Amino acid sequence: MILTPSPARASAARIGIGGPVGSGKTALIERLIPVLAGRGVDLAIVTNDLVTKEDAERLRRSGLIDPARVSAVEAGACPHTVIREDPTLNIAAGDALEAAFPGLDLLIFESGGDNLASTFSLDLVDWWIFVIDVAGGDDIPRKRGPGVLRCDLLVVNKTDLAPHVGIDLPAMLAEATAVRGGKAMIATNARAGDGIDAVADAICRAVLFAP
Repeated sequence: MILTPSPARASAARIGIGGPVGSGKTALIERLIPVLAGRGVDLAIVTNDLVTKEDAERLRRSGLIDPARVSAVEAGACPHTVIREDPTLNIAAGDALEAAFPGLDLLIFESGGDNLASTFSLDLVDWWIFVIDVAGGDDIPRKRGPGVLRCDLLVVNKTDLAPHVGIDLPAMLAEATAVRGGKAMIATNARAGDGIDAVADAICRAVLFAP
């Protein structure tokens, strides 16, 4: 179903995507861009890196989105500091994108790679995703990090690697569901596009209030 963005929306919905280094956050965003755009969602992105703009440049070169719709924040410290302790830089970057592109429906804030304690301030985002990957180990759910427990949606990425790294994927997914008390979780293979439509569905329902 094609979404019809409401002209009455006062400001864009803001979501966060966080998770450890290499879990596939940027790859997930690359897959989400065309899926959300195909549903009529007008979006822009703010990336966070420690002392570089690497993720922003990757998205700008991708050809998937107008490069001007991608803003980069350099945290200069542990990435969670600018998405949790003091999100001022990110708020300002988001506000600047909304001013430049009136009518935005969605702003995506990608955190720089961080640890399992990384969480988003609700002063910055309305809803957030935490990405872990199968290759990081099937003990991640058992470690019960705040990112895994508190996120609105847990994404378990790189499911295709399970047989290559000795992971019992169904058991890992079951354990993640158990520690989260049944809160939303989606298994993905972002490289191949598996599970991306389900993630887009979750975003549309939760923050854009569309089916």
